[in-house]
Amino acid sequence: MAKKNVTITLYMSEMIYDVQNKSYLKGRSLVDQDPARVAYMQANDDDENLNQVLRSIGGAFGSLKSELSEYIEESASTGNNILQPNEDIIVALKMPSNFNEAAVKVVSEGLHKYIVNMALAEWYKNTDPNDFDSYMKLAIENMKEVRDGINKRLRPVRQEPNA
Repeated sequence: MAKKNVTITLYMSEMIYDVQNKSYLKGRSLVDQDPARVAYMQANDDDENLNQVLRSIGGAFGSLKSELSEYIEESASTGNNILQPNEDIIVALKMPSNFNEAAVKVVSEGLHKYIVNMALAEWYKNTDPNDFDSYMKLAIENMKEVRDGINKRLRPVRQEPNA
């Protein structure tokens, strides 16, 4: 049976923005508690912070590929761990022929959220165990959403018998 090709583009600029914005909002919520800590936790475009965000996004993308390996269509036999801020991520999925394409948006949004939350978990891994746990739980929920979307199927249609 023929498979359906589904291609999803995850925009790096949007993922970087979400990581930076969420860490900024977290920092703002802590400003009364520990202003010095806030100054060090907020992601920005300084080279060292941007490089860490890109590494975290790359690690999250690797995890995503492992989670969805049965659907990922990839022919590369080599790879590297370098992402660029202007390099969008293309996810090519090979879906069953009865995949309901109405679920593509759910899958796309879930993949974006999964990568952002995994990157944030990595960001907080060494600095705040509670936030690490929170973002890991969110990422796990995001992957459940993705899998729910991937598992949406079209209802079978009765074929007319040949007369």
